[in-house]
Parts: sequence; structure tokens; C-alpha cells
Amino acid sequence: MPLIRPQVSVVVPVFQEEASVPTVIGHFLRTLAGQRRSFELIVVNDGSRDRTGELLDQLAAQEPRLRVIHLARNFGQTAALMAGFWVARAPIIVPLDGDGQNPPEEIERLCDELEAGNYDVVSGWRKDRQDPWLRTQVSRAANWLIGRITGVKLHDYGCTLKAYRANVIRDSRLYGEMHRFIPVFTSMHGARICEVVVRHNPRTAGQSKYGYGRISKVAVDLILVRMLQKYRTRPMHFFGKITQWSWLAAVLCLCFAVVQAIYSQDAWKAFWGKAPLVGVIFFLLGCFSIMLGLVAELAMRAAFEHNAGRYWEEARRVNFGPGGAEWPAQSLPAEEIRAPSFEETIRS
Repeated sequence: MPLIRPQVSVVVPVFQEEASVPTVIGHFLRTLAGQRRSFELIVVNDGSRDRTGELLDQLAAQEPRLRVIHLARNFGQTAALMAGFWVARAPIIVPLDGDGQNPPEEIERLCDELEAGNYDVVSGWRKDRQDPWLRTQVSRAANWLIGRITGVKLHDYGCTLKAYRANVIRDSRLYGEMHRFIPVFTSMHGARICEVVVRHNPRTAGQSKYGYGRISKVAVDLILVRMLQKYRTRPMHFFGKITQWSWLAAVLCLCFAVVQAIYSQDAWKAFWGKAPLVGVIFFLLGCFSIMLGLVAELAMRAAFEHNAGRYWEEARRVNFGPGGAEWPAQSLPAEEIRAPSFEETIRS
């Protein structure tokens, strides 16, 4: 059977979405089939414990262009996106939320903008966001802070709907909650980024998996991203600055002790006072920073020499050919792509 390389790979991570999968994924397939570019829809089931996996398998049995990866357990959205990116075969990769709030109709416009403007990343901006007011305001504050710290200013880092050239995203190494910082990582490699206003639909089924407890995780990841952005290939420079200021503080403490001894009637007491003790502490801090810098430098070099980057486990794949990299060229026409109803899936 001949093989066709799609023009767009759409990656959709899902977790506990049995209420939305039958309608949302079917809508994605019908919409993508009606657009100009050929496609593959890669849905990554992030260890769902409900009937999400079963429903996805039923849809994949009807449409070969729907490729499903079932992760062994819940590894998080970042890992699910990475799993999809790594198997994507198209020159353009578009991640999409599985709850239906990001309309797939926008994909064609993002791809057109990507190619017309010679950009590497076209980021979606949910200007009229259909989410609770508090969440929207917290997101705006976070977007401003991320842009301020990283220098990559976008209105909506949290919007999953973005179009990437495959060469800037397929080999990315992301952990934790770092999927929202993908534009920052691409900019570190010279990617050209623009932003386009996209529609945002209200959630019609299921429950959001994003709680306000993620704020602290994002804040910690932001610190790490800034460190990687500035010192990824030269960690010794960061620790060297700590050593520099620590030893300067140690010298100032020693000078203060000398001056105190000169103008004090008890020089012995001055040299054994608090200032010399604080100076010794700063000196040791500088020594420890140098050692940490050396260890970080060795770890960085080892990572560059051997960096597999995969930390998730796959249970199985659906609609993948030999080696997990090929797919059949045959597919159903757009009008035949249909999500099974709950009554049909229950009867089956």
C-alpha cells in the first residue's frame, strides 16, 4: 500500500475526556478533511482511566488518518505532547486541546500565516476567552510575567493552538509543565514568532483539568526556563557570578574587621567578632558555587553528547505501521467520518 506524507500533523493530548471524545474528535476529523492540506490526527491518551481509550480505538477503526498513542499511565500534558511531536511526520505540527474549546477551523489559517510570513511559530491568542473571569485574569498576569522575564512577549502562552515548523519542535526536550514555554524554547534556537487572534469556544462537556494549584508549578518552571534561556550552555557563568559576589562580600567583611581592629582598643576581639565569621561563610559559599558550577558544566556536556529525552512509557499504538512510523494512504471520505454515539458504543 502506498504511503503519503501528510502536510499537517495535529497532536491532541487527552485525559479523562470520555464525555467529549465521541463528538470532539469526530468534529476534528471532519473539519480537517475539509481543509486544503492533507493531515494526520495524532491523539495521545495520557493514561485515562475512563472509557477515553476505548472510544478512541473505535474512532481509529473507522479512520486510518486518526493515529492513537496510549500512554501506560498519566505522565502529564507535556509528556503527551512530546510523544505526539516525536511521531509526527508532517512539516507543520499543530497541537490542539481535546476539550473542543480550540476550534480546528483555525488550523488552516494558522498554517497559511506560517507559510506566508515565513514564520517558524504562529501562536494563537484567545482574545475573547470563554473561561471563568478569575482564571482569565490570572492567565493575563502570568503571560505578562513570562514575557517580561523571558523577553518573548505573547498575549497567550497558555493557548495550546499554535502552528510550528516541525524542525523547531520535533526534537524538543520538555519536562514538567513546560509545554506552555515552547515558544521560549524555539526562540532560543532563532525561531521567528508571530501571534494571531483565534476563536475560543466554551467547554460543552467534561471538566477542566487545570486548577489554580498549577500556578506554583508554572512559577518554578519559569525560573528554570529563564536559567536555561540564559545559561543552558554555560552554567559556570551563573555559578561564577555567585562566587564573585560571595568572595567580594568576604573581602568587605575582612576589611571591616581590620578597620574595627585598628580603631578598637581590643584588636583580638575585633578579629574574632561577627564580621570575620560572616566573611568565612561568604568565602565557603563561593567555593561551593564553583564546585556546583563544575558539576553543572559536566552534566551539560554529558547531556549534549547523549540526550534521549524520553521519559514516558507507551502501552500501545493504533493505526501505526511497521516501526511505528508509517500509516496507510486510504481513508474514508469526509462525509463518512462520524463519531459513534454513546448508545452505539454501549451496544458494541
